Amino acid sequence: MPWALPVGMIALAGLASVGYFAKLQQGHVGWTSEVAAIITFVMGSLCLISDIWVPMAIGIVTTLLLSEKAKIENFVEHLDKSEFHAVVRFLIVTVIILPVLPNQGYTQFNLNPRDIWQIVVLVSAIGFGGYFLAKRLGDRIGLWISGLLGGIVSSTAVSIAAGRIAQRAPHQSIHALQASMLASSVMYVRILVLIWVIQPGFVMQFLPRLLALAVIGTALCFTARTGQQKSSGETVEPARNPFEIRPAVLFASLFVLASVITVLVTRLYGDVGLIVLAGIVGVTDIDPFILSLISRTVDFQSMLLSAVLVAMMSNTLVKGIYFGFLAKQARKAALWRYGLWAVLHLPAILIS
Repeated sequence: MPWALPVGMIALAGLASVGYFAKLQQGHVGWTSEVAAIITFVMGSLCLISDIWVPMAIGIVTTLLLSEKAKIENFVEHLDKSEFHAVVRFLIVTVIILPVLPNQGYTQFNLNPRDIWQIVVLVSAIGFGGYFLAKRLGDRIGLWISGLLGGIVSSTAVSIAAGRIAQRAPHQSIHALQASMLASSVMYVRILVLIWVIQPGFVMQFLPRLLALAVIGTALCFTARTGQQKSSGETVEPARNPFEIRPAVLFASLFVLASVITVLVTRLYGDVGLIVLAGIVGVTDIDPFILSLISRTVDFQSMLLSAVLVAMMSNTLVKGIYFGFLAKQARKAALWRYGLWAVLHLPAILIS
C-alpha cells in the first residue's frame, strides 16, 4: 500500500497541529514534542525504504539535541540578532544556492559558478568561525588572543583596528602591535588551510615556507617589550561580520576579477607580469588573488609559489605601514619589525 506512509504522515501532522494550537491557547509556546513525534514517524518510515544507518543517524542526532535542549535554548537567547541572521544566510547560500549553481566553465576564462561559490563559502565559513569566537569570548581574551582569532577573519582589518587602539590609548601601543603581528602570523596558517582544501597536492610545497614565516612573525612579535604596560581589556576584532551577503558577493566579484586579470596579465606579460600583479594586490585583501591562482592551476609550478609569496610579502609590508601610520608611539617598532619580516620572504621566494 504505497499510500499508507503519506496518509500516516498527514494524519500525524494534523494531530500535532491540533496539539500545538491547543497549547498556544493555554499560553504555552513550544513545538519540540510535535516535531519529535513527526521525526519519530519519519525514522520508522525510513527503516522500510532506505538503509538502516539513515534513520539510526537521525535518531542519534535527535536524541542528542533533545538532551541538550536547555543549553541550546540558552545559547540562542544570548545569540546576537545579526549573528543569528548571518548563520541563517550562511545555511541558505550553502544548502540551497550552492547545489543549484551550474558546475561547468563559462567564457574563455573558464569561470565555474559552483567552484567560485564554494570558495566564497569556504572563506566565509572560516572567517565567521574566527569572528564568532572573538565575539563570544569578548573582553576575557585580551589583545593577544583576539589578534589571533581576528587573523582568521582578516589580518589587515585587525592591523587597522589595533592601530586605532594604539592611537586612542598610546600606553597600549606595544600590546596593540603584538596583536597586529599575531593576526598577521595567523594569515599564513589560514592560507595554508585554504590551499589544503582547494588543492591538497600543493600543500607540501607551501608548508615549510608558510610555517617558517608564521614562526618568524610570532618571534618578532614577542621581541617587542611591553615594559610596565598593563592590558586595558580592549580587544581587536574585524570591522564587520564576515558572512553578510554583501561582503560575500563582493568577495565572489573580486575572485572573478582576480581570475580574469591574472589570465590576461599572464597571456600578455608572462611570469614577470604575474609577479608584478602579485606585488600590487598586496595593498588590499590578497585572498581572492591567491585563491584564484590556486584554484586555476592544475600542475604545481614554481612561479605559482613565487607569486603567492610576493603577494604575502607585499601585504605584510603594507600592514606595517597601516599600523605605523595610526600608532605614532609604536611607529618605529612596527616598521622595522614588519619591514624585516617582509624582507625575510625573499629567501623563500628565491629558493622556490
